[in-house]
Amino acid sequence: MANLDWSQCPAVESIPGKRSGAWVFRDTRTPVSTVFENLEAGATIDEIMDWFHVTREQVVAVLEFAARSLDAPPPAQPSAQAIDAHSLR
Repeated sequence: MANLDWSQCPAVESIPGKRSGAWVFRDTRTPVSTVFENLEAGATIDEIMDWFHVTREQVVAVLEFAARSLDAPPPAQPSAQAIDAHSLR
């Protein structure tokens, strides 16, 4: 998930000096990673909303963004031939 381009998700922001520039829910200090960590630990969306004062819409927007990002094709990798040809120069 670290490779996601969170700048494309309107529910979050990264501001230097605010949580060390970590991606947080817009207008909060709650890191986006909090949602994933707590869901993985067994928390519900309702619990996350209560504990971290974020809205259902914010949580759903982040989850949907992450899910859509997983559907994107991976970036093109150079072929073995291209790497070999380059190393021969």
